[in-house]
Amino acid sequence: MSDAVEQRDERWPLLPPILAALGLAAGLIAHWIIGTGYQAEVSALRLALLSFVSVSAILFGFVVIRTDLIRSAVFALGCGAVAALILYFNGATSGWSATEGWRLVCLALAIGIAAPLFQAGREGGFRPLSYPLAHDHAWTNAVLWCLAWAFVGVVILLSFLLAALFDLIGIELLKDLLQKEWFWRPLVGLAFGLGLALLREQRRIVGLLQNVAMLVLGVLAPVLAVGLGLFLLALPFTGLQPLWEATRATTPILLACSVGALLLVNAVIGNGGDDAPRNRVLRWAALVLAVAILPLVVIAQFSTALRIGQYGFTPERLWGLTFVIIASVVAVAYLVSVIRGRRAWAQRVRAANLYLAMIVCGVALLLATPLVSFNAMSTRDQVARLESGEVSPDKFDWRALAFDFGEPGRKALERFKASKNEAIRKGATEAATAKYRWDAPDGTEAVREESLDKTLRILPAGTPLPPELRDAIAESWECGEQRCTLTFLPGGKEAVLLTYAQLKRRDGTIGLSAGRVERYALVRGKWADPVETENASTDAAVKARVTAGLDAGEIEVRPVQRRQVFVGGVPVGDPFE
Repeated sequence: MSDAVEQRDERWPLLPPILAALGLAAGLIAHWIIGTGYQAEVSALRLALLSFVSVSAILFGFVVIRTDLIRSAVFALGCGAVAALILYFNGATSGWSATEGWRLVCLALAIGIAAPLFQAGREGGFRPLSYPLAHDHAWTNAVLWCLAWAFVGVVILLSFLLAALFDLIGIELLKDLLQKEWFWRPLVGLAFGLGLALLREQRRIVGLLQNVAMLVLGVLAPVLAVGLGLFLLALPFTGLQPLWEATRATTPILLACSVGALLLVNAVIGNGGDDAPRNRVLRWAALVLAVAILPLVVIAQFSTALRIGQYGFTPERLWGLTFVIIASVVAVAYLVSVIRGRRAWAQRVRAANLYLAMIVCGVALLLATPLVSFNAMSTRDQVARLESGEVSPDKFDWRALAFDFGEPGRKALERFKASKNEAIRKGATEAATAKYRWDAPDGTEAVREESLDKTLRILPAGTPLPPELRDAIAESWECGEQRCTLTFLPGGKEAVLLTYAQLKRRDGTIGLSAGRVERYALVRGKWADPVETENASTDAAVKARVTAGLDAGEIEVRPVQRRQVFVGGVPVGDPFE
């Protein structure tokens, strides 16, 4: 941390009591807004009020200085008002979709970027922003945020320790208070405000911790640079196909690596001047990371495009596509800075960071609003795929419309409930009336059942597979992706399903190992899991006999004969009756 930054905030004795009182008041108001007990739905008005209070109070604690109280308060209140309006128009939580949390992430990101830009602009008289000031404020705010919450954690732990101590002598007041929401919520606010104020007064200590964090991240830069370099060099030999086959999280992993590279690059190059690295290894590592971001993002682009091309739009994929586009802009900016800057590439990256920060701040703020509705876009795309016949009704993800696409998805379900197509009408009705998401059909069972012809072997060979048993096996996800063997026991009223685990040998070939064993039985004309059927059919008379036996002390141990599946003379799975 530079001397100029260390000297910009003189000691202010009133800051700790001011921020402590502000945190206490914010906690009390937040408790009044939230109320007590669990609430399944939070109204839009309460969300708006809560965001206004919390965002304004927290931001004021970070940006306030004695010489500029008015502008600090105006900025904090303005950001709080923006956050309140956004959450108000996003609606009550009952209308939120599964990916709605990304809007909150974008809102937090926009505010987190705006704060250091405001702090740097204020100190520079709102002339062209100073990168060293913006850089130092951004890292300082991050360190203060983490340390303030660490202080809150220490206060809470100390409170519980004191409560336990007084409880030893029969004084339960503090223990009872810590269980009251009206007490611990203001306590958290007070602790956060007080901790933030005390830490802000210790500029040199915070600066030292910031330097330590930058040093640690800088040391990690060569490690990540070597890892990413080897990964990219190996791709021409392995190809991209293993990336699509290994996991469905290819895009998140690649984006996480890109974000990590971005952070380590900036940790190494610092804010310029004396903060620039003198170690040649660190400089080269930062250069490799700055260049490696683009190929990682390009692969993420292909991965995202492949998933969208196969399965269409969903809110999750649209969020992923948005993050990939933002990462692409950053990657291109860094590569251009490296090419044009050559030896002075770090200086160009620092200049680009200011513009990128402003762009990301604006885009994140836009994404936090309901102006961009990924739910509506996804609903239109998926409905078009269904109506065009590209996806059959039995393979359509009705669960997503009911639980993941928000209000547009639920409206589409209501429309499909009146469809002339019986299969569409059935799927929409089941999804619309499902109380829990796992009760709604998602189309995977039909896909698994279709794949059984390739993955399922039946013994004895030629034995017909009853439709009900086929449906029961299709519910097991293992047989949709791995080989399975269904063996009918003598009599044809019992069957055991053996799934295989694929093992890769040292020579590269794939071997099979016996895995999970499931048992099915024909009970009252239907194929089902006999254990579940027996448990479900246990009547009150049996329970009464057990209760009476316990009361009478009639407990004994009897030998029980059990059976078990053997494969190649080796026992597999658990014994059963």
